[in-house]
Amino acid sequence: MSNTPVAPRRTLTLRDVSEASGVSEMTVSRVLRNRGDVSEATRERVLEAARSLGYVPNKIAGALASQRVNLVAVIIPSLSNMVYPEVMTGISNVLEDTGLQPVVGVTHYVPDREEAVLYEMLSWRPSGVILAGLEHTDAARAMLENAGIPIVEVMDIDGPAVDSVVGISHRRAGLEMAGAIVRAGYKRIGFLGTMMPHDHRARKRLDGLEEGLAQAGIQLADREYYSGGSALLKGREMTQAILARTPDIDFLYYSNDMIGAGGLLYCLEQGIDVPGKLGLAGFNGVELLEGLPRRLATMDACRLEIGRIAAEIIAGKRSGGIVGGEVVELTPKLQLGDTIRKP
Repeated sequence: MSNTPVAPRRTLTLRDVSEASGVSEMTVSRVLRNRGDVSEATRERVLEAARSLGYVPNKIAGALASQRVNLVAVIIPSLSNMVYPEVMTGISNVLEDTGLQPVVGVTHYVPDREEAVLYEMLSWRPSGVILAGLEHTDAARAMLENAGIPIVEVMDIDGPAVDSVVGISHRRAGLEMAGAIVRAGYKRIGFLGTMMPHDHRARKRLDGLEEGLAQAGIQLADREYYSGGSALLKGREMTQAILARTPDIDFLYYSNDMIGAGGLLYCLEQGIDVPGKLGLAGFNGVELLEGLPRRLATMDACRLEIGRIAAEIIAGKRSGGIVGGEVVELTPKLQLGDTIRKP
């Protein structure tokens, strides 16, 4: 954990875009407000300059003396994923007595969509931004770096941060799961997960898993990918497919608990000996697992705490009073459940 302060960032102005595009501030204003007679070439030059700088027009300019509203932009990949409601709960619990109100935008794991949501939210001059992940388009990163407000990237610490970051190391989570699999004596491992590359955190867990297995001289025996929501049905279908294709697999590692739960239900229906013949594990530690016939091995991703700490940074409630530049790494806990053989 680090509390290294960072220099305050200046908010970009029309003058910055004017200087970068070589036209007057009045022309820049006309282009960005889509008003007035401006040539197409000039319009393109201004828009490209604004995008490369990360400039976002201020929709409340002149309306408030502070030029800020008491909103916190929270940008997440999905509302259907069971992971993010708990993060939102942590954020809301901290902000509810601060006068700050979270406003949510959803990206659907699409980088260009994240850029568009961020642009729209920053145009209303929020008091801070909390967003999932460390990977962004160049334009989105430029907007974040020049927003002049606290930025907290959450869920992941494996990579360079814009400002503050709160999360876990997904690579180390994959490494730790590999160690548990190897210690339990499994040799033929399959991975089931989302389509890469946009689910960066699942990719990092897979990288860590493969690294850990390689240290024991083991390579993945097979992989099965899917797109769309993390549903129980997907997990059942994927498990059936990978076991039909590679029947000698003795362990299945799922990129999240939802497909893992579907896989577990399929195995139990088929009378497969879990964990004797086939071990299973997921990731996230969602509450759903408590209602299954058998407890799926998983790893708690510290979601509630991540949301709480991110909101504390935005609200200036962290110890020391420093706002910005914090790196907070949390340690997920491996829960072996009933689906990994006891070593």
